[in-house]
Amino acid sequence: MAEQTAPRTLGTGPGRALIAVYGIFALSASARAAVQIGSKFSEAPLAYLLSAFAAVVYIVATVALARGGETWRRVALVSCSIELAGVVTVGLLSVFDAGAFPDDTVWTDFGRGYGYVPLVLPVIGLLWLRYAGRKAR
Repeated sequence: MAEQTAPRTLGTGPGRALIAVYGIFALSASARAAVQIGSKFSEAPLAYLLSAFAAVVYIVATVALARGGETWRRVALVSCSIELAGVVTVGLLSVFDAGAFPDDTVWTDFGRGYGYVPLVLPVIGLLWLRYAGRKAR
């Protein structure tokens, strides 16, 4: 019943742009992971599995933001939080122990290969979720 009372505010206004960016990252991370895992998995399995994990996180965030409602807002909150923790963790590890990642992931060096968008995107996502949550109440 709570799902019906929560307005679908996540996908409106700036939320539409956020969904589009997440969708682009979901596609690009999925394609990257598929190529890496399919063609050279044995060279850097950890890096390629992290790329696949990032793709799943981006897909979940995209769907959650697009669906809206309180339940999906919570799913988006969890996925954006996991994304932020992942990009910071992988970013720090790739800077201080470059040997752990013989090939890049989406989150390597805090998303340097993607213009640092992977570092900024979850922060924007979390801020939007906070704003949209307050607006819904």
